[in-house]
Amino acid sequence: MNAPQSETAFLDIDGLSVEYPLQGGRKVYAVTDFTAHVKKGETLGLVGESGCGKSSAARAVMQLPRPTRGAVRLDGQELTGLKGRALQQARRRFQMIFQDPIASLNPRMTIRDIVAAPLEIAGIGTPADRTKRVAEMLEKVGLNAEQAMERRPHEFSGGQCQRISIARALILEPDLLVCDEAVSALDVSVQAQVLNLLEELKKELGLTMLFISHDLAVVKHVSDRVAVMYLGRLCELADAETIYRNPVHPYTRTLLSAVPEPDPDAPPHQMNLVSGELPSPVNPPSGCPFRTRCPRASDQCAAEMPALAERAPGHFAACHHPHD
Repeated sequence: MNAPQSETAFLDIDGLSVEYPLQGGRKVYAVTDFTAHVKKGETLGLVGESGCGKSSAARAVMQLPRPTRGAVRLDGQELTGLKGRALQQARRRFQMIFQDPIASLNPRMTIRDIVAAPLEIAGIGTPADRTKRVAEMLEKVGLNAEQAMERRPHEFSGGQCQRISIARALILEPDLLVCDEAVSALDVSVQAQVLNLLEELKKELGLTMLFISHDLAVVKHVSDRVAVMYLGRLCELADAETIYRNPVHPYTRTLLSAVPEPDPDAPPHQMNLVSGELPSPVNPPSGCPFRTRCPRASDQCAAEMPALAERAPGHFAACHHPHD
C-alpha cells in the first residue's frame, strides 16, 4: 500500500524511480518507487544518510533530469511529459535552492544579473522593472540591495550567498520551493538565520516546500511531515512530531539515536548503532533494503519487499517487524 493521495495535495509524487546507466548494462538504482503527496503550504522534510537518493529525488521532481519512471504533478499538472517551452513556462512555479551556495552562483556575473536572470529568461518586465524587482527581493532576504547589486559572489560570505540563491529562486514567485541541503554547507549560527528566513518567506509568500537534509534536527525545525529514505526507498512517513516521538522503522530509530542532545547537562543517551556498510545502489539486496544491517531482520525480510503500510492514522512504514 502506498501513501494515499490526498484530494488537497498540491505536489503529487507517484512511483518515482531514478536510474543512472553504467557501462556493461548495469544501473545505479538511485530512487525506487518513491511516493509522497504534499498539501499546499506544507513543508515535507526528506531525510536519510548520504547516498540514500534524497537529491536524486529532488532533481527528478524538478525534471533535472527527468525520472526514469513515475509521475510528478504540481497542482494537477503532469510535469514529466512537458518539453521545451511548455516546461520552461511550468518551471516558473517550482524553483530550487542548491546545496553549495557559492558554487551555484556564476562568479563572473553581478548579483543584479544573477537574481534577474530568471525574469530575463521568462521575458518578464523591462530592464528597469527587473532591476526594481531584484532590489525588492534582495531586501526581502535581508541584504542591502544598494550595496549588493553590483558586487560579485566572491565578495560575500556563504550565508549571504545562500540568501542570494533564495532571492533568485523566489524572484519568479513560485508555488513550490525545493531546498536541497540548503543549509548543510553553512555554520550553525548562519543555518539558524537561513532557516528562520525560509520560515518567514514561506508564511509571507504561501510557499509549499520540499526540504531535503541529512540533519534530523534541522528537518524537525522546519517540517510539517517527514519522509525517511534508505537506499532509494521510502521507509517511513508521518508528521514531524510522530516521527520524532514514536518512530516504528528500525532505520528511523537508528537515525534519531544519533542526533545529539543540545543540553550539556543531559545524561548520555544510548545510540542504536547498526553494523555493516550501506549496500551498493548498483546491486541492492533482495527484499527489504535495510535488512543487511537491521537487528530485527528475518528470512521474510530477505524474501519479500515490505509494503508501505499505514501503522496508525497518517503514519506509514515499510517494515515486516516494526516497533510498537
